[in-house]
Amino acid sequence: MPEYTLFCPSLDTTPRVARDFVVSVLRSQQLDDLADDAALCTSELVTNACVHAKGADAVLRLTVGEPLAAVRVTVYDGDLQPPILRDGCLDENGRGMWLVDALTEGRWGTEPDAAHSVGPPLGGKGVWFELGAPGPSGLGR
Repeated sequence: MPEYTLFCPSLDTTPRVARDFVVSVLRSQQLDDLADDAALCTSELVTNACVHAKGADAVLRLTVGEPLAAVRVTVYDGDLQPPILRDGCLDENGRGMWLVDALTEGRWGTEPDAAHSVGPPLGGKGVWFELGAPGPSGLGR
């Protein structure tokens, strides 16, 4: 399974860079049909990491499942608080995880940040989502 890592400094431009990174990888793997949803979900997770981890850097890990057309993106940050899934999307702020939940059909969650293998632990958590082929994709949880 190909795995890609992006270090994400807590900057205003980081969500855009992370989106572009994910889209580039998915297109290179001929997974264009997942690129738009993956870009939006990635943007939400990276934005949350930049806003809520109080200036700490984050690490993005992108895993592409083979032979199934599946992708898993995990964003590790230094914040221990899990994301909040709010009902509906009427408010301008706070609807990011609702979008992630809707686009991934509920295929998202959290894990300890010790699960990332690149660089030192951040002392927080990882928030992940999966898109593509459902079921035993070999992407791990």
